[in-house]
Amino acid sequence: MEKPFVLHMITTANNVSPFDVNMAYDAGWDACTPYVGVTLEAVEGLVQDAIFSRGPNGVRRTGIFLGGRDAHVAVQMLEAARKAMVPPFEVSVLADPSGAFTTAGAMVACVETVLQKGQGAGLSGQRTLVFGGTGPVGSAAAILAARAGADTTIVSHQGMSAAQKAAAYCSERYGVQLGAADGSSDDKLCQIVNDVDVVFNAAKAGVRVLWSHHIVTAGRLKVACDVNAVPPKGIEGVEPKDKGEPIRASRSGAVGIGALAVGDVKYKAQHHLLQEMRVAETPQYFGFEAAFEAARQYAG
Repeated sequence: MEKPFVLHMITTANNVSPFDVNMAYDAGWDACTPYVGVTLEAVEGLVQDAIFSRGPNGVRRTGIFLGGRDAHVAVQMLEAARKAMVPPFEVSVLADPSGAFTTAGAMVACVETVLQKGQGAGLSGQRTLVFGGTGPVGSAAAILAARAGADTTIVSHQGMSAAQKAAAYCSERYGVQLGAADGSSDDKLCQIVNDVDVVFNAAKAGVRVLWSHHIVTAGRLKVACDVNAVPPKGIEGVEPKDKGEPIRASRSGAVGIGALAVGDVKYKAQHHLLQEMRVAETPQYFGFEAAFEAARQYAG
C-alpha cells in the first residue's frame, strides 16, 4: 500500500489559514497537518522530524507549507527548511504567508501582461508606485517589480519614515533598489502620481489610497492594479473584475486591473505550486520568485 501524501503546514500565527487548507486538499494532498505558533528556531526540528520518519521513498510523498503573517520571516523559514534537509531525506517546501507571495506574484504578472499587450514591453523601465509596500503583499510586489526592471517606489500613508524603513530593508535583504515616498496627504499623493507609469495597491482592505482626482493628475499613468476587494475600492475607478478596462477618470488612457482578476491568477498559481510539490521528481523550494513565475503562466 502506498503511503498517503502528507502536507505539514507550519505557521507563526495562531491558526493555519482555512483557505490554504482547502487549496492543499484540492491540489491532491491526502492529509494536511497544522503546526501553529512556530518560531523560526523550531523549523529545523520540525522539518527533520518530517523527513526521517518515512524512509527515502515515503519522503517523496511529504511536503511542507510555510504560512504566517510576516513575509520576511517566511523567507527565513524557507531558508531554514532547506538547510535542515539531509539528502536523500529531502522534501518540497512552499512559503506563502497569508497568500502574500502568490498574490504579489499575480499582481505583478497581470500588470506585466497588460503592458506587453498594450505596448509590447513589460515592466522594465516603468516608474512604479507600490501602496501598502510596508506590508507582506506590497513588499513582495515591490521586490518582484524591481527585479523585473521597474523603477519602484514604496509609498506609505504613515509618512516618509515608514516608507524608507521598508524600502531600505527590502533593498538590502533582497538585492534590489527601492525608493520611498510619503503618501500621508492629498498634496503629496498628487505630487508622487504625477509622473508614474504603474500603480500597485496592496494596502489594507477597505482603505482607499487614490481618488479620481489623483488619476486625473497622473498624466503618464498606464496601469493601476488594485488588490482590495473590500469596499471602498482602493483605487477609485478600478473595478474588481477589470482585466485591462479603461479607467474613466484617466486622461492618459490608463487601464485597471481589479482584485477579482488578480485573485483568479493567484488561485491558479497557488494550485499549480501545490500540485508541483506533490508530483515533482526532485525537491522544490518555492518562494515569491516561484509564485511570480507560476502566475505568469495564467496572467494572459
